[in-house]
Amino acid sequence: MIRGKAGWTVPFVLVAAFGEMAGPRWTRGESPEQWFADGKAAVERMRAVKQIDHKAKNVVLFLGDGMGVATVTASRILEGQRRGQPGEENFLSFERFPYTAVIKTYNTNQQTPDSAGTMTAIVSGVKTKAEVLGVNQNVTPGDYKTVAGAKVATILELAEGAGLSTGVVSTSRLTHATPAACYAHTAHRDWEDDDLLPAEAKAAGFPDIARQLIEFPIGNGIEVAFGGGRRNFMPKTGRDPEDIPLNGRRADGRDLTVEWTKKPRSAYIWNQEQFKALDANSVDHVLGLFDYDHMEYEHDRLKDTAGEPSLTEMTVKAIEILGRNEKGYFLMVEGARIDHGHHAGNAFRALTDTIEFARAVQAAIDRSKRDDTLIVVTADHSHVFTLGGYATRGNPILGKVVGNDEQGTRAGLAKDSTKLPYTSLMYANGPGYVGESEIQQEGPKRFPHLGLGFKLATKGRPDLKSVDTEQPDYLQECALPLSSETHGGEDVIVYADGPMAHLFRGVQEQNYIFHVMIHALNLEAP
Repeated sequence: MIRGKAGWTVPFVLVAAFGEMAGPRWTRGESPEQWFADGKAAVERMRAVKQIDHKAKNVVLFLGDGMGVATVTASRILEGQRRGQPGEENFLSFERFPYTAVIKTYNTNQQTPDSAGTMTAIVSGVKTKAEVLGVNQNVTPGDYKTVAGAKVATILELAEGAGLSTGVVSTSRLTHATPAACYAHTAHRDWEDDDLLPAEAKAAGFPDIARQLIEFPIGNGIEVAFGGGRRNFMPKTGRDPEDIPLNGRRADGRDLTVEWTKKPRSAYIWNQEQFKALDANSVDHVLGLFDYDHMEYEHDRLKDTAGEPSLTEMTVKAIEILGRNEKGYFLMVEGARIDHGHHAGNAFRALTDTIEFARAVQAAIDRSKRDDTLIVVTADHSHVFTLGGYATRGNPILGKVVGNDEQGTRAGLAKDSTKLPYTSLMYANGPGYVGESEIQQEGPKRFPHLGLGFKLATKGRPDLKSVDTEQPDYLQECALPLSSETHGGEDVIVYADGPMAHLFRGVQEQNYIFHVMIHALNLEAP
């Protein structure tokens, strides 16, 4: 057994492979006998796992946006390799959980889903259409008049109504699809501020998503909201506090950050210095908006002149604040920029953010007790991201494929049918297309937030022999040219431990996750 700082038992196969407890396998030797013994020991450890069949005090839902199976696998390997290991035997923190299930992600109107519909299913227990938030499939996307009769209660609303503390943490704008699904009810995910509402909805006073966060009507309001997206909360007449020449986007003249602070014992913070200075015991409600738009990728985070807390730091602070409530809490934590890295065709940033996401999960484990806190880790959908090519064991996961010879030992660079090397990681579609084409577009014009300098080849595949495919700005090749890589439609995994975690098993619809969580908290859905 491995025990966390707060008594969290981790009875998993980590010690049967690489990890802090076992040490690198190659230093203690591998053998058929050792593999057999490891497998047998893993069975015994799993047999020793005790189900916790009583009510949970707390639920923490971790959502890796776009974190499909290939992303988890590649991130696991990259994390291990950054520690000097081959990587394949590594485990991300949540992969040590004993309970898993396979989750079907389709929307009611789309085979390959979007994040709005999937997250609504996860937090409300009802599958719905793409592009809508907090409403069932009877809504007409884009028609605000159909929202009233289609609203669905979310687990955050139910928890707040039962007297629990609640929090939403994300590296995206807080008004973006995944965090917004926890508290908003709207006919379109893009209605993040009033200037984005259709004229008819605006004239009717329909609330935009940012307003719905500030005006949250249940209980005493959301206690913790950390993320990006200051622009949607500030008026057009207000200049962003960071050293950038940008104003807010609200046309109604309201400064929602000021309105937030009118609650008793409330605070609004926007940079790392203020975040570090925040005393968790001094506030009951805190809004942290750490970027004008989305927060930085983890790789780029320290370049922000104002400074931003990491996802792990935000998770820890949120638990410190929410954990003061003796009744318990519900917290949603999103690793949002995993998804954004994939859309940009940039595996380096997607995987680096997944590793940081896994650190945040570990931080929650270290600050929780297994017998009173249910931790659920899952994804809303996958991406068309692949790992293949018959690379030799320990080959750099972001590198070019080096294969084995006929004797099964490391050989030279693998070559495609045109005698050119290729990488292990690729996308089925996206901006990394380098096929027979006359397209010439430079990265900075298409992805200024990444600062890429990668130029597409004008004909055929490039010769990667002298290209550093492990550098942060490299875009993996893909088969179909699109300006933005798409989601994948296959199933994802849910990983869980704590009270009622044993109910996660088999193949389930995505809305099943909600029903396990409210069962664990003993909440009643309307």
